[in-house]
Amino acid sequence: MTRIASHRGGTLEFGDSTWAGFAATAAMAVEEVEFDLHPTADGRIIVHHDATLDRTTDTAGIIADMTAEEVRRAIVDHSGEGFRHPLFLEELCDIFQGSTVAFRCEIKPGHDGRLYQGFVPKAVAALEAADRLSTTTFSSFLLDTLKDLSAATDRPSLWLVAPAVLKLVGAAGVMDLARLRGIPEIGVHIDTADRTLQAMAEEAGLAFGCWAAHTRPQIGKALDLGVKVFTTDRPTLALDIRNARNDSDTTRR
Repeated sequence: MTRIASHRGGTLEFGDSTWAGFAATAAMAVEEVEFDLHPTADGRIIVHHDATLDRTTDTAGIIADMTAEEVRRAIVDHSGEGFRHPLFLEELCDIFQGSTVAFRCEIKPGHDGRLYQGFVPKAVAALEAADRLSTTTFSSFLLDTLKDLSAATDRPSLWLVAPAVLKLVGAAGVMDLARLRGIPEIGVHIDTADRTLQAMAEEAGLAFGCWAAHTRPQIGKALDLGVKVFTTDRPTLALDIRNARNDSDTTRR
């Protein structure tokens, strides 16, 4: 069965990386929750998509240049009921205590597009301390970050292949790079996914998934392809579509 990952806690349903979205996801029948991490200047780990607070909160600033206290003053847009500030990683782990939903943790680059030096081992250690590492898959757009991850943990990690990279390097080049780097899985934007690319990945021994499947046609495409997993900003819609297909299959049998 194709796995569904609630992207940033279901951004289009609950706001971007909000307490409400993660709490709702923890109670859903999705298989994974996707989230992003950044360090603060004083060593805390924040669950937030962007390297800055500018786009999704009422505050501006680069997270890595701010203290945890400064970051916590921000109010996340469209955060709904409950806690309305950016979450610490340990708070996210608390939300998912007792939930069967697995973690899909993206290690983000900094504001300059480069990896945070020494951050990967800290993130891995924090997840282990919260007893969540054993159910975490890591992801990154940066090959250097994946290299750091392979040195810090034996948990699986995947390469998020941006459309520009896929176009520049070519499909065969992406497969070669993944094999040379020992990367077991790739994820591509749903609009660049097709059966040819999927077959090339599987022939290279790579698991194949998609990201950004937010509309009904995009979700349907991911399910038609039978990819390993896809991320979506609309997890409730994705579950409804998958359940309807499963019910239809059962009726036909």
